Amino acid sequence: MKAGLNLYSLRTLIGTEEGFLKTALALAGMGYDTIQYSGAPYDPERIKSVSKASGLPVVLTHVPMDRIINDTDALMKEHESFGCRYIGLGAMNAEAFSDADKFKQTVEALNSAGKKMADNGFTFCYHHHHFEMYKIDGKTVIDHILDEAPYIHFTADTYWLQYGGADVIKTIEKMAGRIDCLHLKDYRINKRIKENGGVSFEPGFAPVGDGVLDFKAIVEAAKKSGTVHFLVEQDDAVNYPDPLGQVKRSIDYIKENL
Repeated sequence: MKAGLNLYSLRTLIGTEEGFLKTALALAGMGYDTIQYSGAPYDPERIKSVSKASGLPVVLTHVPMDRIINDTDALMKEHESFGCRYIGLGAMNAEAFSDADKFKQTVEALNSAGKKMADNGFTFCYHHHHFEMYKIDGKTVIDHILDEAPYIHFTADTYWLQYGGADVIKTIEKMAGRIDCLHLKDYRINKRIKENGGVSFEPGFAPVGDGVLDFKAIVEAAKKSGTVHFLVEQDDAVNYPDPLGQVKRSIDYIKENL
């Protein structure tokens, strides 16, 4: 199975063009097929240059919400320059959830931008976290978007669905036709030793295959639901001594098992 990496996983390595290229070449050598650009300043020329030099297509981005809503035309032109048809938002800002009216206004604005993108051959993909399980007027944010904003597609995230208490497979199936991209992010329980010597157990990120999620079933459901791009993400990979080694574990597992 082909898979890419969301570069947010390696955000401390890609702040310069030199670091970005070095990282992209390392990912290509591991067997990654694509990349998502996120986690560093958005520079279309740099993205285009590194993508071409590394041979890794950029298939998805995360860009500021203000530009998505208010600078859609320029954003599409920039994405055209480096061959990316999926324009993404990493999260709505907190103010969008402040009340029902503000939420409705934000979703309407994003849906309008998404329609403009669709009319020009692009797709707008919204990346959720656990807080999209929050209910507004008795319905989750995800369900509001599915029911009321047809031009907002999703980058679904397996970890955040699990963390938010959703059924991962059923949610993916519910998103059928609107789940163009999927973040493959594993979920595990970590043992922590407290300062007083006590022990706690907390959920955490993990390389694909090192946690508890059933990725064979997840990928099968996602393919049936129309997912085009599968992208590994491990938010805390940069906290390890060898971040590249962390993401290599994921692609090794995917190539062997999926």
